[in-house]
Amino acid sequence: MAKARITIVGLGLIGTSLGLALQKIKTDFEIIGHDKEHAQGQKAHKLGAIDRTEWNLISACEGAAVIILALPVMAVKETIQSLKPYLWSGAILTDTASTKTQILQWAQESLPVGVNFIGGDPLVSHPGGIESARANLFEGALYCLVPATSADPEAVRVVADLVSAMGAKPYFVDAPEHDGLVAAMTHLPFLMPAVMLNAVAHNNAWREEMCKMASGDFRHVTALAEINPETLRDLCLTNGPSIARWLDSCMASLQTLRNIVASADAVGLETFFTASHTARNELLTPAESGPREPEVAELSRDSLRNMFFGSLGRRKVR
Repeated sequence: MAKARITIVGLGLIGTSLGLALQKIKTDFEIIGHDKEHAQGQKAHKLGAIDRTEWNLISACEGAAVIILALPVMAVKETIQSLKPYLWSGAILTDTASTKTQILQWAQESLPVGVNFIGGDPLVSHPGGIESARANLFEGALYCLVPATSADPEAVRVVADLVSAMGAKPYFVDAPEHDGLVAAMTHLPFLMPAVMLNAVAHNNAWREEMCKMASGDFRHVTALAEINPETLRDLCLTNGPSIARWLDSCMASLQTLRNIVASADAVGLETFFTASHTARNELLTPAESGPREPEVAELSRDSLRNMFFGSLGRRKVR
């Protein structure tokens, strides 16, 4: 019997780290990698994240039991459409993008009956490119799973077991709730530095002096604005309503602070900043309470074979 195949499309930090994590739990399945930048595939192979690389997307994915799209959100749409004629009935397709409602809609519209889509979003920081990839990137991290309503429960279990085996914590959530939460906790932290930078950069009279005064704090707070502008554009386009609601909330909070500052209200200022200090502690203390021993699933050779060749079938959709 041929080896089961897991294909990773997109070999940046997330895709390569997924490959490295899967290599640690691998038994009798093969890990194939594809990236439109061939040099990325060569790097991932050299790092040991994939068993081999395929330069052609269709060759990489055709016949794979599990396909992971570690791609920017708009690239997920294009890839789903390209793969549609080549997927097996029973194949599992998952992604790692940080918006889900739009992606599930694309999957529902494009994928043939019998192909199981389970949206994914590993909640990990992205501190660089493939050079920063590591096998333990997902250990202890929350890994959101958003199955399509048509996904076979067995396919959902396969993805959840793989997530657990990599040391992450599967967290099932529906798409609208996911997008509302990440708009606040993931997307706003990228958008607010852009707002601040645009505000100060448009003051031409002080531009030269401002450059001289840019402190380490300024660089630290605005570091997230270095993300690719196209990535931010696509996040806003695919999660616009949720982001807009949180921007409204931010604008209201800024207006409140502005009024307190303008009125030199010492008590109001202390109250405002105390509330933000308390809110940060309440929001982040659980995440920073220390490393948790991951509940790693024992993936035996038989269990993996059952995952990929059991009830999910192998009939091709055309």
